[in-house]
Amino acid sequence: MGTSGITETDIANYLANTPGFFERNAELLASIQLTSPHGQRAVSLQERQMEMLRDRIKGLEHKIVEMIRNGQDNVAIADRLHRWTRALMDTADAADLPTVLVQQLKHQFLIPQAGVRVWGVAEAYAGLPFAQGVSDDARSFANSLTLPYCGVNSGFEPVRWLDDPSTVMSIALIPLRRGDTAFGLVVLGSPDPTRYSADMGTEFLIRISELAGGALSRLLPPAA
Repeated sequence: MGTSGITETDIANYLANTPGFFERNAELLASIQLTSPHGQRAVSLQERQMEMLRDRIKGLEHKIVEMIRNGQDNVAIADRLHRWTRALMDTADAADLPTVLVQQLKHQFLIPQAGVRVWGVAEAYAGLPFAQGVSDDARSFANSLTLPYCGVNSGFEPVRWLDDPSTVMSIALIPLRRGDTAFGLVVLGSPDPTRYSADMGTEFLIRISELAGGALSRLLPPAA
């Protein structure tokens, strides 16, 4: 039978399914020369295998370093979240909660600007600044959010709750809920247009939403 119809795939399959070939032809291993990826010099098969193994080890080392770095970042975020939550729990006067919430968010997570509004509050808090200036449209928007919103600042009303709205390029909008109904909204703002992008994960912001909603629900009348 001629060899003209034999392909590289046929040869590879033959060698893969004939483990004794190189045992019977051991001299071939010593004579095979390959081109090194680290230059144009020729190397033996064994040396080429060692280079491939070293490259694979380097790749694994990079993955391990990345995993360690991500683990350290997650621990740091968990510590900040713990300190922020404790600050809310340590606030005795419910009227101070919105201020503590915003100040601690900015401090713990290095957020340039943050604000919060709460509506439907108990009568004792109705005249305070955090319960003012929220339109029906903003309330409906907050109620429609099933997840925190992240993206560019395209003129959302909550941006006006921040200290310097004109510098805000990207925002995160975090609904506060009691049950299925939104009663407030936290807004985070940054001059960096990529800080809060539409494709970023929202797991951390969901935790902020749940914890902030639980804390600020103290401002609401008792549930019926």
